[in-house]
Amino acid sequence: MSKATLDAPAKTEEKISPLLKMVLELGPLVVFFFANSRGEWLAAHFPMLAEMGGPLFIATGLFMAATAIALAVSWALTRTLPMMPLISGVVVFIFGALTLWLQDDTFIKMKPTIVNTLFGTILLGGLLFGKSLLGYVFHAAFRLTDEGWRKLTLRWGLFFLVLAAMNEIVWRNFSTDFWVAFKVWGTMPITILFTLSQMPLIMRHAIEPPEEGKAP
Repeated sequence: MSKATLDAPAKTEEKISPLLKMVLELGPLVVFFFANSRGEWLAAHFPMLAEMGGPLFIATGLFMAATAIALAVSWALTRTLPMMPLISGVVVFIFGALTLWLQDDTFIKMKPTIVNTLFGTILLGGLLFGKSLLGYVFHAAFRLTDEGWRKLTLRWGLFFLVLAAMNEIVWRNFSTDFWVAFKVWGTMPITILFTLSQMPLIMRHAIEPPEEGKAP
């Protein structure tokens, strides 16, 4: 694969500012939390939403809509869809639709388990075949040695499986409101802290970009 091909996604991704990217990623989750906590108010003021069911079902419907909007905005700005948000979005639509259709909140509660298990399995499975798949996702953000990508891929693969296990523990043993709060205000800070904890590894295995005018 040529350098120009690898650099093309990076140039495209630069069209989205870090703040807007964060809004697109966190926005649907905030909508989900707000709609669940204010579900009765929303049902009283918007009768169409009341037809979906209780607060969690209203939150699920609005979560699906917000996810679709976030993906559409990302596509409109970059003409690309990042793989991980795309896969997560597809699972949101499938499990969200099942939740609303069957009026069973088990499906939406299992969504994080399915997504995180899928990501973890893909990353760890890639390592078994000698592929550090995380490098294909984040090559635009970091330039690491092969060893660095292998270690980072292993850590993220295991972390996704931990997140899946945590989701199973929380939704099966605590109230729906607690699960929603954990999904929004627990999982995201944990993920941010984990990401920051990987910076020493990234710095140790970082490859300095070649100076302009010099051959790489």
